[in-house]
Amino acid sequence: MGPVRAGATLNWLVKDKKIAPHIPVIDKSNREDGTFSREDFLFDKERNVYTCPAGKVLTTTGKLVNDGETLLYLASTRDCRGCLFKTKCCPKTPFRRIPRSIYEEARDVVRSLAKTAAFEQSRHDRKRVEMLFAHLKRILRLGRLRLRGPRGAQFEFTFAAIAQNLRRLAKLVVRPPPAAEVCFA
Repeated sequence: MGPVRAGATLNWLVKDKKIAPHIPVIDKSNREDGTFSREDFLFDKERNVYTCPAGKVLTTTGKLVNDGETLLYLASTRDCRGCLFKTKCCPKTPFRRIPRSIYEEARDVVRSLAKTAAFEQSRHDRKRVEMLFAHLKRILRLGRLRLRGPRGAQFEFTFAAIAQNLRRLAKLVVRPPPAAEVCFA
């Protein structure tokens, strides 16, 4: 079995299972050099084309490239050559290319969820849980299990969780209030 693809997994969660995943999406489409990013181009789902800021159309051949999950949308050299925005769009190439994942719709759904208050809350909650696992790995040295088999792993993990809970419980035990200072006047 090959590696698990993030786009395919997101698509499975959103389209097939109808789950609203609170997962951050890695987006490398933003450019830092001052040229247009992919979000500056409008995607027309009906026609399956991008429209550039100058109003020109970028089309695709439909052939999957790179990882087998990406379509390239290309502008014509003729359109780009005389364009006023060429220096802001594709200064080093004769025409503009825009890669688009075949799972971009699922990625868009997840990006829109990332702007909600529920996403921020789950992100906060996830940090708290992941800190407990980091503590197990680093402080209690559970980065590698030493016992063999599923039963051994369960046994070792259970003892580590008990130790972690006992440490937390010791911190929560109510301490007596400090003794009141007596002032003699």
